[in-house]
Amino acid sequence: HSTDARCWWRWTRFVFWLFSDLRSSLIETEAVMIPSEINGNWTPQEKSLHEARIKAKAKRRLRKNSSRDSGRGDSLSDNGENSRSTVPTSPKGKLMDRKSRMGKGRGLPKKGGAGGKGVWGTPGEVYDVEEVDVRDPNYDEDQESCIYETVVLPLDEGAFQKTVTPIVQEYFEHGDTNEVLELLNNLNLGGMKCSVPMLAVSLALEGKASHRELTSRLLSDLCGKVLTTGDVEKSFDMLLKELPELALDTPGAPQLVGQFIARAVADRILSEDYIEKHKGKVDCTISRSALGRATVLLSMKRGGLRLENVWGIGGGQRPVEHLSQEIDMLLKEYQLSGDVTEAERCLQELEVPHFHHEFVYKAIVMVLESTGETTFKMILKLLKSLWESTVITLDQMNRGFERVYKEIPDINLDVPQAYTVMEQFVDQCLQMGIIVKQIRDLCPTR
Repeated sequence: HSTDARCWWRWTRFVFWLFSDLRSSLIETEAVMIPSEINGNWTPQEKSLHEARIKAKAKRRLRKNSSRDSGRGDSLSDNGENSRSTVPTSPKGKLMDRKSRMGKGRGLPKKGGAGGKGVWGTPGEVYDVEEVDVRDPNYDEDQESCIYETVVLPLDEGAFQKTVTPIVQEYFEHGDTNEVLELLNNLNLGGMKCSVPMLAVSLALEGKASHRELTSRLLSDLCGKVLTTGDVEKSFDMLLKELPELALDTPGAPQLVGQFIARAVADRILSEDYIEKHKGKVDCTISRSALGRATVLLSMKRGGLRLENVWGIGGGQRPVEHLSQEIDMLLKEYQLSGDVTEAERCLQELEVPHFHHEFVYKAIVMVLESTGETTFKMILKLLKSLWESTVITLDQMNRGFERVYKEIPDINLDVPQAYTVMEQFVDQCLQMGIIVKQIRDLCPTR
């Protein structure tokens, strides 16, 4: 028995060594086992079974290796041989690799790049309009004639105030009625249309004369496009009812509203018999005062008054000659009264901050042409007050002095002491802080 055991052990080791040698040779050369390398003691059935097992195992190994190397690029060596790169790939890279692991295909993206999550098709693909299938269970014949439009809900009173108020306030800055018309057309005003004139007039009462002129123009341009004459009449009716409350904030509201009514009648956005309709029907004294003011203005129109200028001409729209005359009258009134506050108020009412250099120029020329120190001191006091209140800016003050410097040779022909008086005036202005040293140094001398 011991001899049989030793023989069996030797035979087992020999078979194991032979199987290992055959397996390694098949993997490296991708060849099948040669029948002559098998022990001749095996039966033909054992040989064929053993060969089939080795071939199947070798194919599995080759398939597994080719799948692992499918993501690695092939390169040609200098000899023209195909060599695989040996750059190792991380486990995460293998998990995220979308290429086939079955050893099939050329490693290209699936479906030509049109596959995967969130992909709508291949790059550059254009989809045609989908035709409606009448056999579709969800098909509705009425949907073919449907027209879809954006519906804008009508504004309520709160939304109207928040939306339209900034539009009117911005209009006071740019003065473009077409822009306001476009913005209002984009809104669904609904029943709040008649509140547009009332809101604009209420804001204009708190503003300047130029704002009231812009408001009258706005109402005239909106009538027939956004508003009707009925909306305007209804708005002024509401305005007359709210006039007592408006007069609390603006004491001159009755007179101003009367001017708005007269201007609206002149612009033909209110009927000529609007005032006659309210005679004897208004109990409020303030409202009757507004209607009375409108009646007086309309009667003056028949006498030749142009109601188009009932608010005056806006500051930037006035002719230069007219502005110069206004400034001359302002300085002469100040020279007689000496009221700095009134002179400052009148200058601001001109609404021409870009033209204040003309005021400075004329004030200095008045000093040069005057005799005595009274005008000298009054103009110093006025310029200092206007400078400290920032009514006149540094740029406008400097431009006014520079204009006098350029024209002083001509002024000196009429006023022989112009250079001397100018030097004294400039020194006083520098001491009081009205001008800077650079302007003082530019002062010409004889």
